[in-house]
Amino acid sequence: MSFPFEKKMLFVYNPKAGKAKIKNKLADILDVFAAAGFEVTVYPTRKKGDAVEIVANRKPIYDLVVCSGGDGTLDEVVTGMTQSSFRTPIGYIPAGSTNDFGGSLHLPKNMIEAAENVVRGKNFPCDVGAFNNDIFVYIAAFGLLTEVSYETDQDIKNTLGHMAYVLEGMKRLPNVRPHHLKVTYDDKVIEDDFIFGMITNSVSVGGFKNITGKNVQLDDGVFEVTLIKFPKNPVELTQTMNSLVNRDIDTGTTYCFRTSSIRLESDEEISWTLDGENGGAHKDVYIENRHRAVEIRVVK
Repeated sequence: MSFPFEKKMLFVYNPKAGKAKIKNKLADILDVFAAAGFEVTVYPTRKKGDAVEIVANRKPIYDLVVCSGGDGTLDEVVTGMTQSSFRTPIGYIPAGSTNDFGGSLHLPKNMIEAAENVVRGKNFPCDVGAFNNDIFVYIAAFGLLTEVSYETDQDIKNTLGHMAYVLEGMKRLPNVRPHHLKVTYDDKVIEDDFIFGMITNSVSVGGFKNITGKNVQLDDGVFEVTLIKFPKNPVELTQTMNSLVNRDIDTGTTYCFRTSSIRLESDEEISWTLDGENGGAHKDVYIENRHRAVEIRVVK
């Protein structure tokens, strides 16, 4: 008996992402893949790091590597891809609670439509970031607003918009301690006290659109960098956060620039997040843009 499969796909999914919403869609997603002529190897992740391992150690027999989950799942798949000795196009079916990068790529929010895009779309060569010995897809961040972005309830953000960001930041300000950093990029050096920093390749962060800058391109070889100085009082913080969300930047309180590489040094360890996941604590961080390092399926 012969099967009408012309191509092979590795499908890695996080069964717990986005309140396990893939659970009721899995059969329909696989039907889309089969109808397009793919023989599918399915791998549900069980623990952190699973997707990295399965993709890094895959055999060179697959025409597509597809993942479904949140941005953290995509992060693991991209990391595994960069660790392997060969490249395969990546399809992404967003299934997390925020899906910043899926939104930046204009991927369908409907999972079945996203699956159809995987088999019908075009490959987009996309930049990724190298963070010391790690990889991130769209953001490396530290400080106050890192927690605010990912811990503020999405319903609150939808209702209050950027004011939710401001209110959460205000609530946490009394416990904020600044980080003294030496920042080196291109031929410039900055030394100052900061409460937040993000190095991004995304249109949105934590569900907030346009917070990373204007005219963001995901394949231009540079990051958008935002560093917020330590505010003198709550009023200054409110003004700073408002200007950030509205991208009416006050250069007296915020540094914003683009660069292909950046180094951040401190006397104490600073906790980082990479694509919303724990990136560890570091005193010395070197971040470099890997220009068009992976191909991701996008809408034609």
